[in-house]
Amino acid sequence: MHTGRRYTPLEFFKWSSRDTLWLLLIAAVPTALYAAGLHFIALPWQPIAILGTALAFVVGFKNNASYGRIWEARQIYGAIINDSRTFAYTLRDALGGKQSELVKHLFNRHYAWLTALRFQLREPRSWENMQRRSNKEFLSGRYTVPEWESKVAEELAKYLTADELQYILAKKNKATQLMALQSETLAALRKEGRINDFQWMELQNSIIRFTDDQGKAERIKNFPYPRNFASVTSYLLFIFIVLLPFGLLKEYSKMGDGTFLEGYTIWLNIVFSAVVAWAFHILDTIGESAVNPFEGSANDIPITQISRTIEIDMRDMLDENLLPESIAPRNNIVL
Repeated sequence: MHTGRRYTPLEFFKWSSRDTLWLLLIAAVPTALYAAGLHFIALPWQPIAILGTALAFVVGFKNNASYGRIWEARQIYGAIINDSRTFAYTLRDALGGKQSELVKHLFNRHYAWLTALRFQLREPRSWENMQRRSNKEFLSGRYTVPEWESKVAEELAKYLTADELQYILAKKNKATQLMALQSETLAALRKEGRINDFQWMELQNSIIRFTDDQGKAERIKNFPYPRNFASVTSYLLFIFIVLLPFGLLKEYSKMGDGTFLEGYTIWLNIVFSAVVAWAFHILDTIGESAVNPFEGSANDIPITQISRTIEIDMRDMLDENLLPESIAPRNNIVL
């Protein structure tokens, strides 16, 4: 997540510089050919304008869908924050208070669940965009993805006993099995009479909400923006960018007629075609960069920071003195 007021023009330039050079080259080739006398390559601008209008609607639809996915992801983690706090103080007060070792053990399991979930959500998918060269270059030296810098086993070892760690590491969906352990423990406590039916029901409802939140996050992670919509946007964008300079050749050629600029205004086609193409391309790229909110991009939901905040809040409920440090943005980016 970007925490600054805005991306700077320099950041945008570095992120899109490679694509911008290609757009200038695509506009320069037909312009140079037209200037060399190949006037037959010029196309009427009206069909290209219609294509541009259709493309604007398609790109707008994609960006709306992208924003919807990232906003839903933020709502999911907002619910996890609230549900974690409710679960924590209900558990603490039902099982003997702040000094109870059992409470601390169950709290640690919850930290492990948050950890396992964020590692699962940061696993790469074939349709995600972090393998793109521009995104890799933007990441390099600017920020890091914590889940790529450490191993899940090392992080879980901070919270789980040796037996639990060995058990969880053998599971495919570690977050699900950690929540299943919590449910199993609560059922045993109810059977032993350490919590009554009402307390068990409240705590079990928290488990259900966590499972629901996890499932919603996994749905966004594992179901991409439909590839048919993404593909048609890419194809239409490519056609538009290639045809655009051909459609503006005559317009810029005759712009200087009767003036001292006659014969020179054709070269403005390179700049202005590239600018229009860049506007469409960058809007599509922004939508694509936001469509996967857990992939590790600068526009991600800050699930690592949120998980740390929850851990700090829960440890504070037990009056622990050595609280983990909050995760601060680096170069205005926090994950």
